Amino acid sequence: MNNKTIYAFIACVLLSVAVMANDFKTMKLLAPVKVRCALLTDAIDTKGKPHDTALLMMNTHTPLTADVAGATIVESDSAGCFRLPAAQGNNIYVLTTSLRADRFAKATLRFTSPARIEVYVDGAKVKDKMKAQDSLKRAEVCELPLRMEPQATYNIAVKMLVAEADSCEAVLKATITTDGDTITKIACSPELKGRYLLPQTIYGNQVQSVSVSPDGRYLLTTYLEYNNARSSNSYTVLSEVKSGKKITTYPAGSKVPSWTPRTSQLYYKAVSDVGEKIILVNPATLEERVVADHVPGGAFRWAPDEKTLYFHIAEQLEADKGPVHRLLSRGDRVPNSRNRNFIWRYDLSTGVRERLTAGSRGTNLCDISDDSKYLLYSSNEADDDQWPFGKSSLYRMNVQTLEVDTLFTDEYFFGGVARFSPDATKVLLTGGPESFGGIGKNCGSHPIGNNYDTQAYILTLADKSIEPITKDFAPTVQSVVWNRYDGCIYLKTNDRDRIPVYCYNPVDKSFRKLPLNGDCVQAFSLSRNAGTAAYTSVTASSAQAAYLYDVRKSKSTLIANPYAKNLEKMEMGTVYDWSFTASDGTEIDAFYSLPPAFDAAKKYPLIVYYYGGTTPTTQAMGNPYAAQLFSSRGYVTLVINPSGTIGYGQEFSARHVNAWGQRTADDIIEGTKAFCKEFPYVDVEHIGCLGASYGGFMTQYLQTRTDIFAAAASHAGISNITSYWGEGYWGVGYNAVAAAQSYPWNNPDLFTKQGSLFNADKINTPLLLLHGTADTNVPIGESIQLYNALRILGKTVEFVRVDGEDHFIADVPKRILWHNTIMAWFERWLKNDARWWNDIYPERVIK
Repeated sequence: MNNKTIYAFIACVLLSVAVMANDFKTMKLLAPVKVRCALLTDAIDTKGKPHDTALLMMNTHTPLTADVAGATIVESDSAGCFRLPAAQGNNIYVLTTSLRADRFAKATLRFTSPARIEVYVDGAKVKDKMKAQDSLKRAEVCELPLRMEPQATYNIAVKMLVAEADSCEAVLKATITTDGDTITKIACSPELKGRYLLPQTIYGNQVQSVSVSPDGRYLLTTYLEYNNARSSNSYTVLSEVKSGKKITTYPAGSKVPSWTPRTSQLYYKAVSDVGEKIILVNPATLEERVVADHVPGGAFRWAPDEKTLYFHIAEQLEADKGPVHRLLSRGDRVPNSRNRNFIWRYDLSTGVRERLTAGSRGTNLCDISDDSKYLLYSSNEADDDQWPFGKSSLYRMNVQTLEVDTLFTDEYFFGGVARFSPDATKVLLTGGPESFGGIGKNCGSHPIGNNYDTQAYILTLADKSIEPITKDFAPTVQSVVWNRYDGCIYLKTNDRDRIPVYCYNPVDKSFRKLPLNGDCVQAFSLSRNAGTAAYTSVTASSAQAAYLYDVRKSKSTLIANPYAKNLEKMEMGTVYDWSFTASDGTEIDAFYSLPPAFDAAKKYPLIVYYYGGTTPTTQAMGNPYAAQLFSSRGYVTLVINPSGTIGYGQEFSARHVNAWGQRTADDIIEGTKAFCKEFPYVDVEHIGCLGASYGGFMTQYLQTRTDIFAAAASHAGISNITSYWGEGYWGVGYNAVAAAQSYPWNNPDLFTKQGSLFNADKINTPLLLLHGTADTNVPIGESIQLYNALRILGKTVEFVRVDGEDHFIADVPKRILWHNTIMAWFERWLKNDARWWNDIYPERVIK
């Protein structure tokens, strides 16, 4: 038994020697509700029993939340009793408060009253006492257990009926007891604010997307409202941009409206007797008319002149007959890999449907010129014996003559985005640094760039020349729009740990960052013919809000922030930027979050988080690894964007290539030590780390390099680079970037020495492995292999499988339990309290 295990054991023993009981000091009293008994049609009820008139009155529905009008704070007397004001007749009183424990606790609530009472926890009835006594002294106690997760807020409501016939006092005594616990602190207050926990990333009403009409006059705003783990509602609001007036709402499932490209009408699809029909909606009058019928299902695009629709229609390569299948290529085992999309044209005036592309290779429609005369389309092909194992070609088609101009062929690093300039003389492209012969590469001495560091290029159609416009631009391109209104290119980017939008002027070749609100833009919609944009953005401490943006005035206007009301009821941690200088002289970016009610005089355990893959961890609230989630549980949270991260320039991102943790691990270890040295409130004996996917790999690998962590958690982590390379659906493709031109046979050290499996004997940190059983990106075998190794070595390891889930835990109840598993693991090792972990996973002996 190591020292960490002994300390945890001693702490658990100490927890079991005392009992703590507290009377409630204050509660919130809702205004009493006078009730009457229902009119009785006969003397017995539907079950053949005499009516209990008091029970009938108790069935009266009353509000249970403390934010209703007329609620007042009441205090208990010296005996710990709440004595309520006398009222004539039969009355229902509701008393509410909130509870929060700083650690996991098994508590007991006791409510004593001579009146009939019902007890509710978070709106659900959990206990009642349906008999009245004549005094508090003779009153029956209503007792119930309460399982309290750390920092979770429990809303308690006691509904009390004081009936004339009962002749009992309107009095309540309330007590909470934690058995065998002298350490847990329980906050009790009717005005207690909640903490930002995982359910808060899901529940509530939040803006999802915005879409401004091409003329800039109208706006579609889509909301997603989660009521609980199984109930959600999505709806889209149509409004006027200038006045903000709401025109109508489209509930989910009825109509999914989008904009036509030129006339700014709405359209949606509806099922027809044969295929589907397309219906136009006038946004001013909401008048509808069918413009196309019997069109094929699936995705389509309007031509800018609105005379033609272009469809992708899928066909499938012939499959082998019977249960035995021969693979046609390396990727043939991936579902839908044999699907091929082809472009069809639908003439709205005649209803004629014409096929434009065919063959064994599929085609993808990239763009339509503003005059509707030309299409840009690409074709992709697997190339199993040529790095990076897939190539693309791009073509321009004259839709009137069907003449095709080949723009490029056999390009291995094309990013798939091709957009016409407004005058259709140029094409905006995206791709990795190695695209087009590496003309956009700017990664210093590194021989191969990080091809996840997406760059932008402009191809001139007249001479087929290509210009790398972001070669000296550090942010990474996420999405691009070449705007017809001002001729500028708008790029949503990863820029360090933020997601801003930049405007690129092709005339003077300058970049300008838009002064948008929030740190991380999520959705960005630009009007085609007006200087209006709409966007949503989020920060580390605020949820997604929607704004309008005036391009000419560079001014934003808030239009929706529904989740702000939820945040008003929460205590949030404070987030700060931070950086440190690594031993090689590189400045490494980071940010950290402090717990709510932070006290610099105290010591806090630390959780360290880092990127998964090569994308930076942004300051965006709402994801399952948001810094605020960990800080809300009482941890200082440090988020490091180490070497290899995109968004910091090509030299920095290229450090990811052929490294698999080299230098990245150094940055994380050095950064953690530097942070602890700078901030004395960190408990250096209780530091944890976690990551997912590549971040899960880093968690495992870090434990082979250092013992500074007291606990670690790896979700969907890679333990054996070789097996991930060969088995994962995307293993070869990911390694085509992360291990470019390296393979198990020509670089065996990279595929073994950098993996945790081949270094399992060096791991001393208690390690939690989590994995979805249906993960196709990183197969679950990656966790199984390391679990087997650590068990054989006698190391401290736990393995938790999430049934039926892929790389991301999508099912909400499973996601909450998955997250609580991680937090209970850290409670066990970083706070020396195993009660929560043992409650979720009690010990079982398997022989």
